[in-house]
Parts: sequence; structure tokens; C-alpha cells
Amino acid sequence: MINSDFTASIEEASSVIGKTWPLYAFVTSNPLSGYEDSTFEQAIQKAGRHLGASVLPSSSMFAQALSCGEINNEILKKMLEEAGLYKQAEFYLKEMDMVSDSHPVNVNHKLDRIISKWLGAYMDEGMSEWEMPGREKGFFSCWRSLAIYDPEIRIISGKEIPQTANQALAASLQGYSHEECVSIFSEHLAALPGWTGYIKYRMSECSPWQHEYPITLKDYLAVRLCIADSIHGEAHASRAEAQQQDDLFSLKLLWLKAWEKSWQQSLVKTIGDNLKKQKFGTATKQSPLAQFVFCIDTRSELIRRHIEAKGDYETFGYAGFFGIAADYRDPGTSLIRKSCPPILSSSYTISEAPLPAKAAEMSAYHKRKKYQVFADFLGQRMKNMLPSAFGYVEGTGLFYGLALLWRTLFAARQFKGEAGHENSCTTQLDSREDEKLSIQEKLREKVAIVKSAFDLLGWKNFAPLVVFAGHGSHSVNNPFGSSLDCGACAASPGRHNARMLATLANLPEVRSLLREEFKINIPHGTVFLGAEHNTATDEIVLFDAEVPATHHFMISLLISDLKEAQQSAITERLQDKNGLDLARRKTADWAETRPEWGLAGNAGFIIAPRRLTNKMDLKGRCFLHSYDWEMDGQGLNLEMIMQGPMVVTQWINNHYYFSTVDNEGFGGGSKITHNVTGKFGVVRGNGGDLKFGLPLQSVNSCDSKIYHHPLRLSVVIQAPCERIEQILSRNDHLKQLIINEWIYLLVMDPLGDNEIRLYQNNGSWALVDSEEAVASTTLLPFNHE
Repeated sequence: MINSDFTASIEEASSVIGKTWPLYAFVTSNPLSGYEDSTFEQAIQKAGRHLGASVLPSSSMFAQALSCGEINNEILKKMLEEAGLYKQAEFYLKEMDMVSDSHPVNVNHKLDRIISKWLGAYMDEGMSEWEMPGREKGFFSCWRSLAIYDPEIRIISGKEIPQTANQALAASLQGYSHEECVSIFSEHLAALPGWTGYIKYRMSECSPWQHEYPITLKDYLAVRLCIADSIHGEAHASRAEAQQQDDLFSLKLLWLKAWEKSWQQSLVKTIGDNLKKQKFGTATKQSPLAQFVFCIDTRSELIRRHIEAKGDYETFGYAGFFGIAADYRDPGTSLIRKSCPPILSSSYTISEAPLPAKAAEMSAYHKRKKYQVFADFLGQRMKNMLPSAFGYVEGTGLFYGLALLWRTLFAARQFKGEAGHENSCTTQLDSREDEKLSIQEKLREKVAIVKSAFDLLGWKNFAPLVVFAGHGSHSVNNPFGSSLDCGACAASPGRHNARMLATLANLPEVRSLLREEFKINIPHGTVFLGAEHNTATDEIVLFDAEVPATHHFMISLLISDLKEAQQSAITERLQDKNGLDLARRKTADWAETRPEWGLAGNAGFIIAPRRLTNKMDLKGRCFLHSYDWEMDGQGLNLEMIMQGPMVVTQWINNHYYFSTVDNEGFGGGSKITHNVTGKFGVVRGNGGDLKFGLPLQSVNSCDSKIYHHPLRLSVVIQAPCERIEQILSRNDHLKQLIINEWIYLLVMDPLGDNEIRLYQNNGSWALVDSEEAVASTTLLPFNHE
């Protein structure tokens, strides 16, 4: 084996792990993204062996779904018989119970523990008071200089360790072929998928911490193999015994498909029944009082339905970054965070400047932020510094105790629903290429952003008020808080992008160019404004400081209706007449493990005009993206939706799926035993692997009962089948996702009587017979707390 091959071998081996996103940007993503070129069945079998994890729902999950009607008995019976299985469903549940879902014994536990200790110290991002010396040299060099001080490794002299990571790997893997090295690397990377996934994230995202203190997968492997050699660990074998072959794998997969088919047919029947009630082809109202554009997030479905029920309002669905590939600069801290999908490179920076009449308010906000940052820093330093720790804790203990008591007893009174400073400032967009662009080129970029949004939404007319509503979630003492914000904004709140799009659409020069070149005529009386939908309480805050006086009365009416919509929506969601108080108490309670359910329950993605789903109760289980096939002659807008939002929703869906079927292996485990490490992640107890999935409380209603139902994503698109076939022929990755059954593609062909057909592996279309399900006329129930 020659040294130059290690990079290629490591790159190939790294497909066994996904990326671990930091807590401050906890983006849900498919943990098996590296396996997507294989079929779902092949991928989960391979991943199960590498990661020692369960990859299909357990018998208890299937039993729960069967008992509550999520799995249709007739569908299951037919699929079992087609597979030559003629016994009752209960028999096969007992068969599944005979195979243990427990994790295999880890023969390299000591090796994992030691390397985790070193990784935690090296990758710290400002949490530790005493910084590990020599980090600027890189992980391998830093470890090499300090390894002699670790009594567990038993290295007498640094001379025993090769000078570089390449040399260390060469010494440890002498005589091994490329294929053997890939296998060895795969096993060692999969041993700690949380830590190695975070290294993979830092390498690809080029974070400031990576720039200052670089670490690579090659460094990790070199250190790990050196430690394994020194403690006589299993350096060249799997960290665990191969997982026992599950003879019932095919049976479980069949049950999963029966569950998914039951959901699909219930959804198809509900859409079909709704279609019969609608009068397609009728003229759209020319001027509703207001139009809302929400994120496609499943949590938007409920509030959209309740807003539409309150008056003459129209709603749309659009990816929550609102088409602006940007980062956001916080005016209080000057910190910059990504605010667009992780798969996109940021081309812009959104910043804020005080409104002329609100300069004093913004100045006060900056002072409060700086004071808060300094107070937090000082308190942390006082607690952790050896000279002051004991006196500080003793002296402030009483006040901390009283504060803790107040937070416990009066949580609801601490609720703060508003974002903060947004109504005191205006947004501005800075391009990374500003110095190279002329004024006219900058204008055309702004016009392109607005036009793209209008095209994807299929917009035909404009109301006097148009609200772009980003979303965020407010909770306290929640390390996973960012996972409840907008995934399309890289786990940041979406309000910044929403406000920015509104600002661009209000610019006279943008409107003028849209009218002159693209025949998009925005009425003079139409005003765009940003807003934030707090998904924990369903409150919608309007950022209306720049709205002209002519629209103030309409704004007051709108605010009144939004409060009523919030009340009715939260009552329905929590099944409690005092739902709003309950939601506020949950979001402000420092001990609350479930401030909200996030995207739990997601199972479908509907790409169609709102009239297709209008008044349908989708139980918060579907992403909704507006799309009008008649306004997209070439299919280019649909292609963008499939390339972007459809792929991202598949990530989200798989993240929830795997976190549910094996919460220890793919998820985060219980929040109760979580400890934050390095400011970027959590571990269970005082060490071990970095948790890279959703915590138990995000997917289960209790330890033994699932809340999220682990189903692969079913995408429903209203468009001609021929158009979709053309898109798939141009996008091999999209076609592979569908053929390999990572997602299901169902198409409602408006040129074929709107019958819904399922895309098959051979490229054909199979009619979905909703009557076969023998289901009710509404979606199957979903359990709520």
C-alpha cells in the first residue's frame, strides 16, 4: 500500500458516515446519505452491519401502527399472501419478537473511550477553561506531542510515534491492499459515527474553528490506529462482532411497505375526495385582503388552514429561505450564520441598519446584547476559575436558588413571543461580488430573486398586503433548539430571509424592471412585509414598522384575525381549550423536554396549487409547496423544486425515520442524560460518542411508545407525467432516489383526469387505487399529546 492512496481510500470509506451538524446549526439530514446510490434495502443492510444498529421498525412499532389503524389490515394481508405468508398478522409480530434488536457487544469500548477523550479536548469550541496546547499544529501533531502524558496509552517516548499521519497509517497498514484499507477505515470511522461525522462536517464547511485548529479524517484514523496498537486493541478488525443476520429482515421490510402503502392510499383518497368538492378552473379572487407565504414546513399546514378560515386570506408554501442564498450578520454580536440550505453556497449577506426614527432603540438593543454577552461570560469565568469558584458559588447560591424556583413555578410568565429588534431596523443585501458588479447588475440580481419567488409560487395577482412568514421556535434550556428552527435556513430562524424578500419586493426600481421586462405588474397599493411564525405557540409577529399609513387599518384587522387563528390552531394541536397557556408554559419551562414536536409525523410532500389541498386537514404530516403546472411550460420551476426542496425534505424524513427505528444508534438518546460538550454537541453521561440524531423525546411520546411514525417520504406532484419523466431524464440523482426507493413519487396528471399514479422502478406508472384501502374518507389518525 503506497501513501498516496490513503486519501482515496479514506474518501471511499467515509461514505459509511454522514455529517454531524453542531447544536447551533442542527440541520436534519439523512444519516445514510453516503449510501443513496444503493437501494434502500441494500443500504440499510450494509449500514446495519457497519454501525451495529437497527434499521427497520421493531415489532412493537408495527403492533402500535396496526392497533391504531395506521397499517390497513386488508393491505397487509394481501402483501403477506403475495409473499407466500398466510398466517395471521399477530403470528408474524411474535416471529419478529424472537429476534433481538439489541446492539452487539463493542469489543473496542476502551479504544473508543480513549479516542473520544482526545477528540473532546481537541475539538472544543470555547467551552473549556483550559485549552489543549498545540492545537494549531493539527490533531495528529498535537496528539503526538501530548500522548506520552496519557497513562492509558503507555507510550514512553514520542519517538515511538511516526512523524506524520501518513507515516503512521503506512506503518500500521503495511501489506494491506486498497480494498482491505477501505474496509479497515470504514470500520474505524463507523465506530464513532458522531465524532467522525463532525470531523466530516468541519472539513466540508470550512468553519473558523477548522481554520484555527484543523482536523481531518486521516488524522483521526492515524491517531486511532496508533492508540489501538499501543493498547493491543482490534486495530484491523471491526469494533464489534458482525451483527447477527436477521432472518426476518424481509418480513419487516414487507410490513414497512404495507404501512407506507396504507398511508399513501389514505392520502390519495383524501385528496380525491377533496377534488370532488372543488370546482377547478374557476377564476381566483382578484384581491383577497392579504396573502401569506409560509415555509413548506409541516408545522405551517395547521396555521395556514386556520388563517384561511378566518377571512378573505390566501396562503402559499415556499422553501423557508425564500430563495435567498445568504448568511445573516447579527447586529448585536456581529456573528455571521448561514441562512440558506446547506446544499447551497451563500452568495449574499443579510445585514440590518437602524431605521432613521429608531436609531435610539437599536442602540439600546446593542447595549443590552453586549451586556448580556459580557454577563454570561463573566458568570461562566467566575464559576470555572479556580481562585474564585468556591467563593462565587457560595456567595451567589441563594440567588441562583431563588431564580431556579421562579423559573420552575412561574415559567409561563417568562414567555417572550417577539423576535426583538426587527421593527427598529431595515434589512439590506450585500453580494459577495459587490465590488465587481455595476449598479445595474446589482439591481438585476435583486429582480431575479423576486421573480424566481413569484415564478415558483405560480403567482397571478397580488393582495394589498403580502406577508412572507419565516418561522422559528422559542424554547429555553434546549441544546437541540436549533433543530426546531427552519431547516431551509440551515437551522436558523427564517425571519431574516422573509424580511429581506419583502424589502426587495417593495423597491420601486425592482417593481419597475419586473413590469418592463417580465410583464409582472405589482399594484401600487400592494405592500410586502416580513413576519415570523413561532411554531411553538403558533403566534405570528408582523414586522410592520415600514408599512405606510394607508395600510395601518388593514394591519390592525389582520393582527386581530391572526390572534384568533393562533388560538384556534393551538387548541386543535394540543387538544386543550387552554392550549395557548399550555404552549407558552412549555416553551418557557427550563425543565420541559418537549417544547414542541417539531417535524415529527412527516410522511408526505405535496407540490401543487393550494386549491388541491384547501380545507384538507392533513394532520401536520405533509410539506406543502405551491406550484401551478400551467404557468411552468418548460417544467423548469418544477425541476428546481425537485432538485432542492424535495431532496431536503427527504433528508428530514430519513433523519426522523432512523432516529425513531434506533434512537440509541442513530438518534440522540434521552435528553435526561445529555451533557453538552465543546458548545457544539452532546454526549451521554461524561463521554462516549457524539450524538448525531434527534433525542428520544423528539420522536417518542414515552420510552416505549413512538410518536413519529417511521415512513419513507411520499411525494405527490400535480403535473403531466411526461414533464416529470423529462426532468428525471436530466437528473440522474433524482431518478436514483426514486428508483432506489428512498422516496416514493406519486403524480396527479391533470391531462389524465387527475388520476394519481406511482412511479415504478422500471420507469412505468402504476395507478394508485384508493378504494382498495377500504379506509375512511379522511387521513388515518395521528396521535397527539
